[in-house]
Formats: sequence, C-alpha cells, structure tokens
Amino acid sequence: MKEKLKELRERAISQIEAAQDPEKLNEIRVAFLGKKGELKNIMKGMKDLSPEERPQFGQMVNDAREAIENRLEEVGRAAEKRLMEKRLAAETIDVTLPGRQTEPGHLHPNSIALRELEKIFIGMGYEVVDGPEIEYDYYNFEALNIPDNHPAKDEQDTFYINDKILLRTQTSSVQIRMMEQGRLPIRMIAPGRVFRSDEVDATHSPSFHQVEGLVIDKGLTLADLKGTLDTFAKELFGEETKVKFRPHHFPFTEPSAEMDVSCFKCGGKGCRFCKGEGWIEILGCGMVHPHVLEMAGIDPKEYSGFAFSIGLERIALLKYEIDDMRLLYENDSRFLKQF
Repeated sequence: MKEKLKELRERAISQIEAAQDPEKLNEIRVAFLGKKGELKNIMKGMKDLSPEERPQFGQMVNDAREAIENRLEEVGRAAEKRLMEKRLAAETIDVTLPGRQTEPGHLHPNSIALRELEKIFIGMGYEVVDGPEIEYDYYNFEALNIPDNHPAKDEQDTFYINDKILLRTQTSSVQIRMMEQGRLPIRMIAPGRVFRSDEVDATHSPSFHQVEGLVIDKGLTLADLKGTLDTFAKELFGEETKVKFRPHHFPFTEPSAEMDVSCFKCGGKGCRFCKGEGWIEILGCGMVHPHVLEMAGIDPKEYSGFAFSIGLERIALLKYEIDDMRLLYENDSRFLKQF
C-alpha cells in the first residue's frame, strides 16, 4: 500500500510538471484527487490494514494529497502567467493610433417639433399632461359626445381590444380625465401616440401623434380660442403668419372649425408647397360642447371652454418641408442626420 501511494504521488507530480495549461492541470486534479480519483481508490484499502498501521498510512495519504495540491497550485500560477503574457503580446494596443469616432445621437424630427410646441404653450401658462394609450371606450368616445352609432366608432377605424377597451384614437380622452378631477380652471395640452386603422401612405399611418389642447374657465369665448391659436401660429411659423377659420363639425365641440395658416414658403401667394392655394390646413378646434362639460361634472352655465387638436407629424412635415410621412418612421440615418 505504501509503495502504491509513493508511486501515485511521483506519477501525479510528474504529470503536473509536464502540463502546459490550466485545463490540463484541472484534468490531473480530477484524475488523482477527485471523488473517483486514484487517491480515493487507494484509501479504500485501509480496511485491510491493522489498527496500528492505519494512522501512519492516513498520514501518508494526507502528505501525498498536500504535495500534489501544492504542486498543482505552483504550476497553475506559472501557467496562468504564461497565458497572460501571451495574451498581452497578442493584444498589444498602439496608443498612437487615432481612436474610433463615435457619432452622438440627436433628437428625432417629431421630438424637435414637440419640444417647440410644448415651449410655446408652457410660455402661455399651459400644463403638459399625459394619459394611457390603452383606453376605455367611455373616455375615448362616449364622454366626448360620440354615440354608439357614430362612424368614428366603426371597427374599421378603431383598434378594439374588447367591447369596452381599445387603443385610443385621440388624446382628447386625457381632457376628460382632467375635467373629471374637478380642479378648475384648466389650461393643458396632452401630447401622445394615437392609433387608427389607416393604410400606410405618404400622409397616413396606423400610429401617429397628436397634441390636444384644452382650456376651461369662466367667460371664455370663441375670441379667446382664435387669439390663442393666432399667437401659437405666429410663434411657430413667424410673425408674418396669418390664420383663418373654416366652419367644420366635431361631435365634442360646438361651434367647430378647422384652422389654416398662410403658406410660410410663399407668404400666401401660392406655390407648390401649398398647392397654389396660399393656405395650409393645420388643426381642428372649437368650443367645448355643453354636453361634454356636463358628463365631466362641470356646470356649462358657469364654465365654458375651448379645445384644439394638432397633428404632431403634420407640424414636423410642414416645418421641415418633408413630403412623405413614412420617412419619420423608417429610421434611415441619411434622413435623420439632416436634423
């Protein structure tokens, strides 16, 4: 038994000395010191020794194990050092070479347009409010005076999750939520993503952005609405900009209108940009319908209000003279670098 133990110790150290890498050393460790290794097999023979011989043999086993482990550690450190030196030699960096250039990111055209809109309205005392994109039918339609049989509720135009929940088609739903809180007066804009079942083309997308505006206070009239939007247009497109209002119909406002601005390319003379008309449609607006105020718990005899809806992509297309809405979503770096 003693001779076997001595032979095992010498053989293990010899193999350790010949090993060149940590992986081979680990194989030797398992072969000699593992649970099923050779040292464990020799220890099984202790049962054949006399009680007097066992302590001496146990000591020899421990000495052999310690010698093998120590040599494994010494050779392992040397192997790791050799590998590190080899790696450093192969991965030498020439610090005199020019570094890699990184291009800093920048705001998307939509984000630039939104920041400019927010800056204008915050300057007029408006609050920026957010709301859920997955909305209840009540807030998206019913509370906005849109009955069940209205064409806007057709499934061809709206993405329904179930009978009562949908992807919002307008950020006007945020206005209802604000009015229900009862904190009057209200002066707010609600920018956000909206969804409609539209075919993708140069001017339409199933997902786009709106900026809804709402003001509720005592004594508001259509003149307040017109003055606010006139100021907005001049801040956005320049002091020479003119506005005009055309009668329109929206279920949640009465009276309702669409607002045009004079073409900022030709000054209203007519050009390719405004299709020769001198005017460009920019938003819809109107005085909040009394029934909408009532459903939100506001007395229409005491309070009045006005609302407007701006298509963010439309502002970006006009302001930066982009002729295809799809460019805003395709993430073509050649296009985005221009901004």
